[in-house]
Amino acid sequence: MFHFDNSYLQLPDKCYSKVNPATVKHPELLLFNHKLAEDLGLNKTDDSEIAAMLSGNRIPENSIPFAQAYAGHQFGHFNMLGDGRAILLGEHIDPQGKRFDIQLKGSGQTPYSRRGDGKATLKAMLREYLISEAMYALGIPSSRSLSVVKTGEAVFRDSVQQGAVLARVMKSHIRVGTFEFAAFYGAKEVLKTFFEYTINRIYPDLKNTENPALALLEKVMQQQAELVVNWMRVGFIHGVMNTDNVSISGETFDYGPCAFMNVYDPKTVFSSIDEEGRYAFENQAVITKWNMAKFAETLITLIDEDEKKAVSLAVEQINRFEKMFRAKWLTMMAAKIGIEQPEQDDLDLIKELLELMQVHKADYTNTFTGLYLQDFPKDNPEFWEALLPWKKQWTDRIQKTAGRMPAAISLMKKVNPVIIPRNIHVERALFLADKGDMTLFNELLNALQKPYTYNEALKDLLFFDADFDENYQTFCGT
Repeated sequence: MFHFDNSYLQLPDKCYSKVNPATVKHPELLLFNHKLAEDLGLNKTDDSEIAAMLSGNRIPENSIPFAQAYAGHQFGHFNMLGDGRAILLGEHIDPQGKRFDIQLKGSGQTPYSRRGDGKATLKAMLREYLISEAMYALGIPSSRSLSVVKTGEAVFRDSVQQGAVLARVMKSHIRVGTFEFAAFYGAKEVLKTFFEYTINRIYPDLKNTENPALALLEKVMQQQAELVVNWMRVGFIHGVMNTDNVSISGETFDYGPCAFMNVYDPKTVFSSIDEEGRYAFENQAVITKWNMAKFAETLITLIDEDEKKAVSLAVEQINRFEKMFRAKWLTMMAAKIGIEQPEQDDLDLIKELLELMQVHKADYTNTFTGLYLQDFPKDNPEFWEALLPWKKQWTDRIQKTAGRMPAAISLMKKVNPVIIPRNIHVERALFLADKGDMTLFNELLNALQKPYTYNEALKDLLFFDADFDENYQTFCGT
């Protein structure tokens, strides 16, 4: 089924621990991503074989399972971490020669479990499957979900729940926290070896640059800025932007306390563990810069032998972040209102719209859909009435663009999703799935595969319950 290589195991032993997944009692394949499997060039096999391999009961050919060591700043505090409930089976090589990590999440204890059981609940793994595939369909770089296998075992959290294992696919699980581990827990040679491995595997085009370490910092910073701008485009709140959840390859991953914002409020937080709002919607840019500064710290000895010079070069690079992010954000927000080539004055138009949305508690997604889709049902008449003077300014601005309103609408359709994973629908689907009824879950999953297409038959999924959202919380599932 898989074509595994194990290049990560060429790194120093300190960087990982070989460990086999725990076997489970009754593996049952609940979800399998056939399209992703086809894209990966996976050989077809029967469900029982897939369930055995992707639950951890059978080690695939050429797999040498291991857990990665990493560190990270969690809510600003540095900790030694590592894969506490995830085991990497190996690097699958697809027919085009591309390399993808295949990881089992919820596969049992590892040396990094820190008193945890290493298991995962069915609801948490179904949630990650749903949200990660929704993000991919939205065109946002993301980890992918290959399968969910029920284990037939109980998992003890605040209540007794069903256990499951998720198979996660990524270009790489190397993260800022992995570099932090190499820099602070390894000798200088460990960091150098790890850095060279990362360049060769993910960014070989940086190998011959004048200063590869500085070039890597710039590349990762640009990708993270682009990624977070994309999150904000669709109203996504990651919820746990710790450095161990920041991918060097620029992919969104670790879908625990994440959610999509409904009512526009930049201070929105849904994570149960983010009591101070550190990772609120409006703070995601600030935290990205902070995370990049922590990444820069790990590269100092590689940027230049002269520490003072290295720090100066790194600081100079990090200080470019805000201007770069603002430019990307303006381009994104202008596109959401149909302006392809924004001017500085458009910032006032955008800010006025956001202020009106916040005052009138308008839905973030439906506002932009309602601007270009005339027959779209309006769920907040007071807001749309208050928006009329702004719409006049907006229409006048669009008339000055090259393609006028037809071109603006065409652009808006490409960047503004019609359907997102609304909290109330996600939770209903997960509740029923946990009871054995996958009907609503599969309907929601299918609807999220075409997020930019308006389908009147799905209109019940386009709205939310404000009372439900008011006290809604998401959890990491550990």
